[in-house]
Amino acid sequence: MILKYRNSLVLIVFFLSLCTESTLAQKATWIWYPGDFEIWLGNKMQNRRTERGSFLPPFWKMDSHYVLIDFHKDFELSEAEVAELYVEGQYNVKIDGKSLFGYPDKISIPAGKHRISLKVFCQNNVPAIFVRGKKVISDSSWLVTFEDKEWIDQSGKASDQSGTSWLNAAAWNFDSPSSPPSAFKLAVKPQAAVKTERSGQSLMVDFGKETFGFLKLQGLNGKGTLGIYYGESREEAVDTARCETLDKLHIGFDKKKDTIHTLTRAFRYVNIQMDPGMSLDSVSMLYEYLPVEDKGNFRCSDEEINRIYEVSKYTFHLNTREFFIDGIKRDRWIWSGDAYQSYLMNYYLLFDSASVTRTLLALRGKDPVTSHVNTIMDYTFYWFMGIHDYYEYTGDKTFIRQFYPRMKSLMDYCLARRNKDGMMEGMAGDWVFIDWADGLSKQGELSFEQLLLARSLETMATSAAIAEDKVNAAHYNLLASELKKNIFGKYWNTDKQALVHSYVNGQQTNNVTRYANMFGIFFNYFNDTQKLAVKKQVLLNPSVQKITTPYMRFYELEALCAMGEQPYVLKEIKDYWGGMLKLGATSFWEEFDPGKKGTEHLAMYGRPFGKSLCHAWGASPIYLLGKYFLGVKPTSPGYGTYLAEPELAGLDWMEGTVPTPHGSVKLYCSKTEIRISGTEGTGTLRIKSKTKPLCKGAKIKALENHVFEIQIIRGGTHTIQYNL
Repeated sequence: MILKYRNSLVLIVFFLSLCTESTLAQKATWIWYPGDFEIWLGNKMQNRRTERGSFLPPFWKMDSHYVLIDFHKDFELSEAEVAELYVEGQYNVKIDGKSLFGYPDKISIPAGKHRISLKVFCQNNVPAIFVRGKKVISDSSWLVTFEDKEWIDQSGKASDQSGTSWLNAAAWNFDSPSSPPSAFKLAVKPQAAVKTERSGQSLMVDFGKETFGFLKLQGLNGKGTLGIYYGESREEAVDTARCETLDKLHIGFDKKKDTIHTLTRAFRYVNIQMDPGMSLDSVSMLYEYLPVEDKGNFRCSDEEINRIYEVSKYTFHLNTREFFIDGIKRDRWIWSGDAYQSYLMNYYLLFDSASVTRTLLALRGKDPVTSHVNTIMDYTFYWFMGIHDYYEYTGDKTFIRQFYPRMKSLMDYCLARRNKDGMMEGMAGDWVFIDWADGLSKQGELSFEQLLLARSLETMATSAAIAEDKVNAAHYNLLASELKKNIFGKYWNTDKQALVHSYVNGQQTNNVTRYANMFGIFFNYFNDTQKLAVKKQVLLNPSVQKITTPYMRFYELEALCAMGEQPYVLKEIKDYWGGMLKLGATSFWEEFDPGKKGTEHLAMYGRPFGKSLCHAWGASPIYLLGKYFLGVKPTSPGYGTYLAEPELAGLDWMEGTVPTPHGSVKLYCSKTEIRISGTEGTGTLRIKSKTKPLCKGAKIKALENHVFEIQIIRGGTHTIQYNL
C-alpha cells in the first residue's frame, strides 16, 4: 500500500479544513466500493478470537474486498480549481482520459466539463480515495467499478459502455484526509478496578461488572512469565486450567513500566499470576466501545423492570462494536441469527442505521454464493428478514437498490437447494440450527424453515419492486403465496390446532414445538381462529417443550405480546431476566435455565465455563418494552405513518422515547392520562377506555370494544384523558 501523507502538509491541510470547511459547497469524504469496507473490517475483527491462547478463526467462507477499483465522476466547473488527493493504495489519475505523471497529491482542473478518474490498487486495505477541492470533492455521487471494461469501439473512439457495472461509491463518516478507513478504531476510556486482592505473587482484580477492553498493567517490573486468567465469573478466573480466555506474557523489565495488553478481552475478574521476583503495582483497563448515542429509553413504576432495562442496554452496548456481534467472550463473530435480533433492539435504543448496514454487508460477502450465511440455513433467512425490517424502520430504498443483486443471487442459491417438493431441507454442508435445545429434531422438512423462507420471499418481492425488477417482483410474490399455502396444507394439524414441527418420509410428525407457531403469529400468517388456538395449545401449554435460551424467548414473548398477553409477558420478563439479576448477573446471558444450580449456570457446550455471560440476544427487553408496551411501531416505511398502542399491563405508569429516522416519538402513559408527541410522520394513538377519551382539538374515532383512535399531528404534544 502507498498511503500518501506528507507530514507537514497534513497539519496544514487539517488547519485549512477548520478554516475553510464552511466555505465549501460540499463536504469531502473517503469513498470506496460498496460493501468492501464492511467485508474488510469484518475479516479483521472476526479473526481476533482466541480460545485458551490458540487462534480460533471462523469456520465459514470469508470473502475479500476487491483489490483494484476504478473511481470516476464528471464535473462542470465555472472556473479552474486545484483539488488535493489522498489515496489508500497505488493509483493512477486521469483527467478526460489522459493520465497524469506519477502519484500526484494535487491536480489542476480547468474550467469546463471534465471527467476525473482514479484507478486504485490496494491488497491489504480497501482501495479508497479522498478528493478535496472547491467543487471537485469525493462523495457518494462518484461512480465505482471493480471490472473496468474500457475498450475501443468500431468508430475508434474510447468508450466505457461495454457492460461495466458502475455503482455509486460508498462512504461513512471518514471526513478527514488524516482518518482513512484503514485507520478505523473503536473508542476507549480508562476504567478502574473496584477491588484488588493480593496473595503472594497473585492478584485477583474485580472490575465490578462485565466489561471489555485492553488490560493495563501499571508498575510492572522483573523478569519471568506473567499469567493472566480472565473470568466472566470469579470461578472462571480462579480455574486457571479451564478458564476460556488466558494470556501469558514474557517480561524482561529492569525497572517499573506501564504496559497495555495489545488484545481486547471480556471479563469481570482477572487473576494474575507472576513468577518469583516480579512485581506489579496495580491493574486498570481501557474500556473499548462504539461511541453511539442512546436515542431511545424506557422507565416505569416497577423498579425491577427498570433495572432489567438498564442491564439490557449495557449488554447491548457491549455487543455493539464494529458490528453487532453475538458475545464479547465468545464467539466475537458476526452471526446472522444473533445480529437479526440486534437490529430490532437497535431500532428502539440507538437507531444507528450504519451499524445495521455494516453488519448486513459483512454477513453477505461476495458472489458466488457457495454456502448459507454462517453455513446455517435459518441464518440465511434471518439475513433477508433483516433487510425487510431495515426498510420498514428506515425507508431506505437506496441501500436496497444498490445491493439488490446480492440479495437476488443469495435467493437463487436458496431456491436451487429446495427438494423435489419445493421445500427447504438440510443438505450436505447445511447446518440447520433453530435453537440450542435438547432433543430438537432437525430431520426432514421443518415447518420453521419454510416459514422463514416465505418471509424471505416476501422481502425479495418488496425489494425487487424497489429495484424496478417487475418480473421478479411478481415471481417472488407468487412463490411466497404458493409456499404459504403449502405450509398450511402440510403442517397444520386440525386435531392439535397447531403447525407440527416436521414432515418426514411424506408424513406429518406428531411433534409440536413452539418455533414455527410463534413465528406464524407475528408474521401474521394465521387467521384469528388459528391464532387463538395456537396461543392456547402451544404458547400457554406447559406440556410443549419449554424454551431456555433468551434467543428464542425473544420470539416467544413477541408472539404473546402480539396476542395481547403483555401482563403475562411482564411477569415472564421479571421471572426470567430478573432471575439472572438475582444470581448476580451484570449483563444478560447466552442461556438461562432457572432449574440449574450454582456453577451449572456457567457451563455450556460440555465446558465448565463455555457459556457467554454477556450475549446480545439477552438484551431483548429493549425491543419488547419499546414495541409492545410503549407500543410504537412504523405502519409504513420509515415512520411515514406509525401506530402507538401503549399497554400498561399492570404497571401504574410508564414513559419512554422511541427513535425514528429523523426524530422520535415520546410517550407517557398512566391509568388516566397519556401524553404523546412525534417529530415526523402521521401517528395514530390507539387505546382502550371505558369512556370516550378527552383530547383538546383532536378528532377521536370510536372502534369496537371500547377502542378509540386519535391522530397524532407531527410536532405537537397531545394530552389525552381516558379511563383504563
